Amino acid sequence: MIELRPAAERGHADHGWLDTRHTFSFASYHDPRHMGFRSLRVINEDRVKPGEGFGTHAHRDMEILTWVLEGALAHKDSMGNGSVIRPGDLQRMSAGTGVTHSEFNPSADERVHFLQIWLLPGERGLPPGYEQKRFPPEERRGEFRLIAARDGRDGAVTIHQDADLWTSLLKPGESVRRAVGPGRYAWLHVARGAISLNGKALGAGDGAAMSGEPAVEITASADSEVMLFDLA
Repeated sequence: MIELRPAAERGHADHGWLDTRHTFSFASYHDPRHMGFRSLRVINEDRVKPGEGFGTHAHRDMEILTWVLEGALAHKDSMGNGSVIRPGDLQRMSAGTGVTHSEFNPSADERVHFLQIWLLPGERGLPPGYEQKRFPPEERRGEFRLIAARDGRDGAVTIHQDADLWTSLLKPGESVRRAVGPGRYAWLHVARGAISLNGKALGAGDGAAMSGEPAVEITASADSEVMLFDLA
């Protein structure tokens, strides 16, 4: 079964400096029909104006992944980490027992467009942790590349949850396929472009929940970037 989550039906807020869209309930957007999917709790698509950002704020007991689509995002946290995240970089912050951080667009003239993803951890009260790795475009073109996993295999960042995150860059006409194991679930998010998912058309910002599907089969009809979550 595939249940579509159209981009136009997501939560939306425009704060001037921040334009944000929420796949699942978040902040002032609440929809009891869309509280998450399995351990996947948040997919926020954020666009932040030059020189603006999120001041220091706190998190706990959440696995937070940040994936930049355009521009750059500067990060600082209470663990002493400071970095700039650019397209192809995946940042993982395990909030655990508690962490504070800030996120800022360091550019004077270019907005930053990124996805922030939250997954519930497999257990509460873990020590906070941080990791950032780069996944070059050539590793993602025309095939799925694993970028986050519980065991950190194949160079992925390590998350504290039974979940795998794959991504792919596709040109028009290109196809990719991944099997979904018995008892597993999948969520697909179209970061940009236009695709066919098991025969169903999806565009930028669209999502799809999959259960009981033996495989995920994607064909692009435009230059596209997809994020695939394999979930317990």
